[in-house]
Amino acid sequence: MRYITLRVPESCRSEVIGVLDDEKIDYVLTAEDGTEESAVVQFPLPKQAVESVLARLREAGLSEDNYTVVMTAESAQTPRFDRLEERYVEGSEDDARISHEELRATALEMTPGFVTYYAMTLLSAIVATAGLLLDSPTLVVGSMVIAPQVSSAMTANVGFALNDREMVRRGLGSLVYGLAVAVVGALLFAGALRAAAFVPPALEVTTLTQISQRASPGLLSLAVAVAAGAAGAFGIATALPVSLVGVMIAAAVIPAAAAVGVGIAAGQPAVALGAASLLVINALAINLVGVATLRLLGYRHTETPDQSRPADRSTLLAVGAAVLLVTGGSGLAMAQQMAYENEVNQQVEDALSQDRYAELELREVRVEFNDRGLIEPDQEVTVVVSRPNDSLYPTLAGDVAEALGRRMDQQVAVEIEFVERQRATA
Repeated sequence: MRYITLRVPESCRSEVIGVLDDEKIDYVLTAEDGTEESAVVQFPLPKQAVESVLARLREAGLSEDNYTVVMTAESAQTPRFDRLEERYVEGSEDDARISHEELRATALEMTPGFVTYYAMTLLSAIVATAGLLLDSPTLVVGSMVIAPQVSSAMTANVGFALNDREMVRRGLGSLVYGLAVAVVGALLFAGALRAAAFVPPALEVTTLTQISQRASPGLLSLAVAVAAGAAGAFGIATALPVSLVGVMIAAAVIPAAAAVGVGIAAGQPAVALGAASLLVINALAINLVGVATLRLLGYRHTETPDQSRPADRSTLLAVGAAVLLVTGGSGLAMAQQMAYENEVNQQVEDALSQDRYAELELREVRVEFNDRGLIEPDQEVTVVVSRPNDSLYPTLAGDVAEALGRRMDQQVAVEIEFVERQRATA
């Protein structure tokens, strides 16, 4: 429930009162400072009614910059409030959206202070790095819980939807700088661990599942970002708690940022490049889907955009070109990787479909990020299969490599990992 306070000038007072009477809203009207030039109107509303009632008041002549306060209230006892609840909460006019003003205020209030934001980002990156190197999903999830990236993402999304240039600048700036801090923090932490031998310098990070999942971006990884962006927009637009949504948004970016740092520290540019592609595309998807969702929910700018600081045209073009270059390159890399993974999976399935491999069970296919030979000449593919105890398949790697070689225009190194199994019936 919300409690609304408005300062109503004499010029549109009768129209405003008419709207409130027509909506059957119980209100209190108080003359301001004992004069008749303006008055203060106060009334309770169900949360779902705020947007439509304020819209009608704007149409009645109340200006956009009029003194308006929307507060949260616990309860209201007025003659007709129950009817408003039946109409807006239970009836056909049910609308869970909060008002434009409340949406803007909620997004701004989510943003922590400068020190808190970057400190929590750095800590989440350190926890994520530890989770990646320990191959621990629990630690990786823990890093998502403390990451504050939901605030910057939602601030930018709301700014785009409401055409608030300052919110867009603050949100995108915090998101970009925060992810840069996460990458640098992960790089320094992973480098220190390797230098101090807490992590063996010879450790092949591509063998760690938590890292390989981020170093080889695919459709499922992108789906997480798309769902996170939509969920975040729904959460903030309906005044639902966004803490859990924040975990989803962090899941799409923080582990990927940590994987970039780990890849650089380990001297694995292919890992860093793959994780960076995932990071850029996921960050872009969160914002695009978030803005689209807010627009679908009906949020639009209702006043002239702020032109107090007009941007230089050449600056806008330069920034736009840089964004298109980075996102276009990352998008192309992800699309090629997805096509590459699909082809590898198909060829592995075809190779294992031969009669001599009928007793093998495919467990997993791990595909290294395909850099098209720019960094590493051979692209590694790891196939994990389950085999009967004491059964040998010495030609399996060669058969899979041959199948891949016939379809790929580059060299592919295949490694087979066998998992022994034994079955008995009693």
